[in-house]
Amino acid sequence: MAQSSIEWTEMTWNPTTGCTKVSQGCKFCYAEIMSKRLQAMGVEKYKDNFEVRTHESALKTPYTWKKSKVVFVNSMSDLFHEQIPLEFIKKVFKVMNENPQHVFQVLTKRAERLLELHKELKWSHNIWMGVSVEEQKVENRIDYLRKTNARVKFLSLEPLIGALPNLNLENIDWVIVGGESGHTPRPMDADWVIDLQEQCEKADVAFFFKQWGGKNKKKNGRELNGRTYDEMPEIELQHSV
Repeated sequence: MAQSSIEWTEMTWNPTTGCTKVSQGCKFCYAEIMSKRLQAMGVEKYKDNFEVRTHESALKTPYTWKKSKVVFVNSMSDLFHEQIPLEFIKKVFKVMNENPQHVFQVLTKRAERLLELHKELKWSHNIWMGVSVEEQKVENRIDYLRKTNARVKFLSLEPLIGALPNLNLENIDWVIVGGESGHTPRPMDADWVIDLQEQCEKADVAFFFKQWGGKNKKKNGRELNGRTYDEMPEIELQHSV
């Protein structure tokens, strides 16, 4: 577990590491760059750099947290990567099922495999399932997500590299929007963001604007329409699953 600077979560938990690129949103993958740094620092978990690996020992970690947490699962990987066995995914879900005091935010670009496996998994209330959609070309990921048994469904539209007009937000609870950062960020048009905020408002979907991005994301900030948007689904830390 690690404290996270990501605006929409508190912690990260990585029972798997490593990934491969599947779409344009992966072009400047931050996790790939970070893995290389961690490997150079001698961190055992990243000895194989960005190769896909599972970590049994990490499955024990959530049981040690004393206070309720909001946790981004696999910030350094994709839980539904084709190289991660179903049996290990089931183990990760078992941990989440057995820790209903925490909210676990799982995000994938492998929406097709998510749908393929979703009936094999137990979707307790505290598992928020999301897909990344960076441009219209991969908008069909939302349809796969919509068909799953996840109770809270969300979209990460980051890095947003194209307009997404007329999104079907039916049965979607939360939308996160953000621009690309780094040395060579692709531009995000303000009109795309304003349109998405208005679509969410119209559909009564929680809207979270993460950042404008750019080479200096701190300077560019995260205000839209003269304010910040920090909406999230209602957190239900139920006592039973």
